[in-house]
Amino acid sequence: MTSNPTWTLKRFPTGMPAPEDFSLEDRPAPVAGPGELLVRTLWLSVDPYMRARLSPAKNYAAGQQIGEVMQGGGVGEVVTSNSPLFRPGDIIQADDFGWQPYTTVAADTAMRLDPDAAPVQTSLGCLGMPGLSAYFALLNVGRPKAGETVLISAASGALGQIAGQIARIKGFNPVAIAGSDAKVEWCRSIGYQAGINHRTAGDLTAAIARACPDGVDVFLDNTAGPLHDAALLNLNTFGRIVVVGTVALADRFDQPDIGPRFLRRILVTRARIEGFLLNDFEAHYAEARRDLTAWYQQGLLEAREDVAEGIEAAPQAFIRMLKGENFGKQLVKL
Repeated sequence: MTSNPTWTLKRFPTGMPAPEDFSLEDRPAPVAGPGELLVRTLWLSVDPYMRARLSPAKNYAAGQQIGEVMQGGGVGEVVTSNSPLFRPGDIIQADDFGWQPYTTVAADTAMRLDPDAAPVQTSLGCLGMPGLSAYFALLNVGRPKAGETVLISAASGALGQIAGQIARIKGFNPVAIAGSDAKVEWCRSIGYQAGINHRTAGDLTAAIARACPDGVDVFLDNTAGPLHDAALLNLNTFGRIVVVGTVALADRFDQPDIGPRFLRRILVTRARIEGFLLNDFEAHYAEARRDLTAWYQQGLLEAREDVAEGIEAAPQAFIRMLKGENFGKQLVKL
């Protein structure tokens, strides 16, 4: 425990993050303070929202500072507990793990996991933040009705794969947008009714029209950019667009998102475009987790994972996720 290779932020990225934006430092293991846990990291999560934190621009959450330990969701085993809530040997999940083999976590932010209920890393994917986001963005913000068409971008990713399966379970008609034929085919295997490879589709507006012949009622927008514009042109009257993420803009994060202004289309369709942040639904997490866990245990939810090995792989896993090179929920296994 004397050696604890730790990733810190070396500089704010300009455009798409690069490995050179991070620094691996050999630091001593931290010491748990009052109310804290010393945790041996088992799994780290890298997620699109983390790109927004690598910027000095104002955001809805505090950003990383130069020289700080990189932070993200993680799962680990408690080594030392300075809290009556946990004991050594407990497996916990928290959102404030450092990118390091040993980390400290505030006990009141940690959640004990039951390894017998589901593999512990699912708390970072289908039963965690991505699963909860899919649940609330689709059901509480998009509010589809039975038989309506739900178009989902980044459909094979951590959030998209769960949103599509929830749509199937609830009797909606999910249509996938993904970045390869293999991803589209896998989406169909988990219940998507149709799919579009946006890298080879050509005219995206026409491709969506073919995949959604009855139009789009709800668009779960995990990417922004040209896919947003094409979906809007296929939106039905009183359609809903839920803006969940903007990963397509990861290489130009601090620049304006400039595209066509389809205000006339919004007026005519009386469309609703609404941003989504998971924290707004914190009071209902327990209910959503019960549903997601039940569906998972019943075999109704399938969770595909893309696993990188070792702490050294963390920055590259993060970057490949931003580029859409992952297939499933991107994780780092220590």
